Amino acid sequence: MLMSVAAIVLGLAVLVWSADRFVDGASATARYAGMPPLLIGMVIVGFGTSAPEIVVSIISSMEGNPGLALGNGYGSNIANIGLILGITALISPISVHSQVLRKELPILLLITLLSLALLWNGMLARTDAIVLLGVFVLLMGWSIKQGMSDGKDSMTGDEVKELDDNLMSLKQAIFWLVAGLLLLIVSSRILVWGAVNIAQAFGVSDLIIGLTIVAIGTSLPELASSIAAIRKNQHDLAIGNVIGSNLFNTLAVVGLAGVIHPLEVASEVISRDFMVMIVLTLSLFVLGYGFKGRQGRINRFEGALLLAVYVGYTGWLAQSVLAAG
Repeated sequence: MLMSVAAIVLGLAVLVWSADRFVDGASATARYAGMPPLLIGMVIVGFGTSAPEIVVSIISSMEGNPGLALGNGYGSNIANIGLILGITALISPISVHSQVLRKELPILLLITLLSLALLWNGMLARTDAIVLLGVFVLLMGWSIKQGMSDGKDSMTGDEVKELDDNLMSLKQAIFWLVAGLLLLIVSSRILVWGAVNIAQAFGVSDLIIGLTIVAIGTSLPELASSIAAIRKNQHDLAIGNVIGSNLFNTLAVVGLAGVIHPLEVASEVISRDFMVMIVLTLSLFVLGYGFKGRQGRINRFEGALLLAVYVGYTGWLAQSVLAAG
């Protein structure tokens, strides 16, 4: 048991650290290759913050633990809005200025509803997973086109400046690109091994482990980047990290896992986890988008409400485990 706990702690620590190194290396390598800075900020950095979820879900599916993959994807979405934005808004109210974000908020809500429709029959077949990946490719193309046509957008401007401030040498960039990716894979395998062992030891489903321990751990990069963004007064980056990560999780993370291994969806995923995710996504849409001329904003009280929802949801999961035991 002690080995399994150590594996989770070590796996999460290395996973978060290596994801950061991978993003730095990939971003710098792309700059030296002549890739537009705006494109790097939207695609590579966006992918990088979701790299832990992607790698963990792929490995979970390959090793026959689809529940862990599904729990990781949806649990991370719930943690991103309830836990991460809740904590970030408590530190400082979050204002939404970026037009890109205001366009992506309704899309995030629509994609969440699309995922619900695909899972409604209790199964995520390979064809369903391919649909998710197809939508992801189309969305990435649309986001890139929007970003390239509006180079003055506040969010992407902040990302470009951050990339320029942290540019490393080409040798360093290639080293961290390769080393970061390898460490991502190794740490994910260690994490999955520890999580599955603990789930089996306590008689808890790998879905619950994915929704809680693994989801919180793989969401740590978003927490770190959102808090750092708020401290620099870059509000759009803080909420942009969460929107981008949730889009990646819903489409790419779950889609890739489903292509590798069709997922059987437990009824509680629809009635409990997905409903909480939809409520939080809808609240993010309402708070972040703003209506009747009101600027999108998440104040401290609203941040406390988001955090309270997440704490209540975690308590609900704990109660379900106790009831099952």
